Amino acid sequence: MFKKTIHRYRRTLRWGVRLLFICLLIDIGYILGLLPDWTHFADGPIQKSAFIMDYEYQQAVETDLPALQWRPVGLNKISSSVAQTIIVAEDHRFYRHSGIDTEAFTEAWGHNFEKGRIVYGGSTISQQMIKNVLLTPSRNPLRKWHELWLTLSLERNIDKDRILEVYLNIAEFGVGVYGVEAASRHYWGKPAKALTMNQAIELAATLTAPRKHNPANRTDYFLKQIKKIKRNMGPLVK
Repeated sequence: MFKKTIHRYRRTLRWGVRLLFICLLIDIGYILGLLPDWTHFADGPIQKSAFIMDYEYQQAVETDLPALQWRPVGLNKISSSVAQTIIVAEDHRFYRHSGIDTEAFTEAWGHNFEKGRIVYGGSTISQQMIKNVLLTPSRNPLRKWHELWLTLSLERNIDKDRILEVYLNIAEFGVGVYGVEAASRHYWGKPAKALTMNQAIELAATLTAPRKHNPANRTDYFLKQIKKIKRNMGPLVK
């Protein structure tokens, strides 16, 4: 009887390992299928993100949604204050890591463990670009796993300035408002190149929850985010 139990256990274990290996191969194939031709992202016009295309689809279904506002521009047409504040707010080690900020990731998941739910993701700008362009807003572990490998591939093929340029042009800043140029014109009626440091900080403060907390509604949460970013920028802000 004991030998039969051990035999069944070993057989179940062998089949479990085989099934796991098959699932891994399928997932690797899925990731390879997601990999784009990075030359399309390396230079030239900024392409619409998956989120922007999804918003356009929603507009076709919900006709009361605001019109899409999206005006992609080159990095040289965006105020350096905007790039600077968004890096400080979202990923202050952006130019030092290789796509994954392990320190921020560890801190974020330690905080999530304490809270018993996912509050912070610890995502870098590179990861957020991947999520916006190729994936979904889901926070499930499998999506994060795919995001990890796609981000590493992104960083091997695209330089940091281009990654930042794409992200600044596809990030959401309000309902139907995508990219810093559209956001600048929407909230202040001027191009992103002309934004002041304080306005740039307000844009950065919008990124955590752009539809609920932005320069138009100026919620308490939004104002707290502004103070937090100013503290993190230190002497850069008067």
